[in-house]
Amino acid sequence: MARRTNTLRFVVTALALGLALPALAADPAAIADTAKGKTLVDAKGMTLYTFDRDAGGKSACNGPCAGNWPPLMAGADAKDMGAWSVVTRDDGAKQWAYKGKPLYTWVKDTKAGDITGDGFLNGAWHVAQP
Repeated sequence: MARRTNTLRFVVTALALGLALPALAADPAAIADTAKGKTLVDAKGMTLYTFDRDAGGKSACNGPCAGNWPPLMAGADAKDMGAWSVVTRDDGAKQWAYKGKPLYTWVKDTKAGDITGDGFLNGAWHVAQP
């Protein structure tokens, strides 16, 4: 309880003095229930997918592919954390990966919980599961 009180005092004091607080690291995705069970989803609740052709921590989905399968983008200053890693795309942009597999959404999923991309391209696309 004392630790919580001290943390609260720090936050209140920092806010009162107009100091910037350090950002708390949070996972770049959440977990939601879908028809496939527990699935990784983005901040909007949209299903995340992995692609079998990605290898070696590199995305094979670029150009028109990325238009249909938008990457889960990471900020330029994003850092690896646990099961989450950052991969550099062909264009130099950063993308989140889970357990080494780059993550994407699917343009034909129209609402949270949709999994219409699962099994696409002869089974090369899969819902990302924790």
